[in-house]
Amino acid sequence: MPSQKTVAVVTGASRGAGRGIATALGSHGCTVYVTGRSEREGDAEVSGTIHATAREVSEAGGTGIALRCDHARDAEVAALIDRVIAEQGRIDILVNNACWQGNALSAPGQFWEKSLEVATMLDVGARSGFVASWYAARHMVKQERGLILFTSSPGSMHYCMGPSYGGHKAAVDKMAFDMGVDFADAGAPVAAVSVWMGSLTTERLLGMMEAMPDLRKHLEGTLESAGYTGHVAWAMWNDPEMIARYNGRTVIGAEIGRAYGITDGEGRYPPSVRDSTGASPPQFFPYKVKM
Repeated sequence: MPSQKTVAVVTGASRGAGRGIATALGSHGCTVYVTGRSEREGDAEVSGTIHATAREVSEAGGTGIALRCDHARDAEVAALIDRVIAEQGRIDILVNNACWQGNALSAPGQFWEKSLEVATMLDVGARSGFVASWYAARHMVKQERGLILFTSSPGSMHYCMGPSYGGHKAAVDKMAFDMGVDFADAGAPVAAVSVWMGSLTTERLLGMMEAMPDLRKHLEGTLESAGYTGHVAWAMWNDPEMIARYNGRTVIGAEIGRAYGITDGEGRYPPSVRDSTGASPPQFFPYKVKM
């Protein structure tokens, strides 16, 4: 039977931003499909599983559904979207958050001195977000409403952990814009948007802060909760001007959240990464080459 709840898919939600976003959407009553590869503790370098996140979604007030999916495998992504449509009849919000992250990424050294494994971020990150959007978009266009959100950061505009990280973030910012152009050309009421998040209260970053006192001192008091972007996504989804305001744009989540009056614990607003980095979201141009 088709779901009457808002149906969301959050990729890469075993831990980190994905876990927080999924739980936040659950707090708004959404049915949330939680995807990732980690089914048991110890499956990854950092703790967290899709089943634990799904439980947190349900405990928050939504319906959490854990579904193992390797986003490096297109067939598994296709099966994921097919299952959502079969079970719910629609897909309203897709959060493209799946991204390879390993300790090698933050290891010291120049990019050629690090493991080539870091290049995986360009596959499970940029490409995987495109593939998930490719499968989901056709259903969103038919149902005449949808939101595709990419999790990003100002690392697309300033140096951060090397070219694999920066290339991934720059790619999703530009993909959101180009997808938005295609949606607009088709007259489809679907929005593609890339959201810059701040330094988040994720398991990985908190562990790094514990091990690196200088980093802890630098970031203390500036962190954004891992779930904040989920509340921002919910506000976007319920905004009747969603398409006009956000389609094709890269936005700073903290700034959008402040505009909606979304606080982040203890009544405070998270700081904008614009202030801490000096970076501003890119401005792309809708010029099209005539074919």
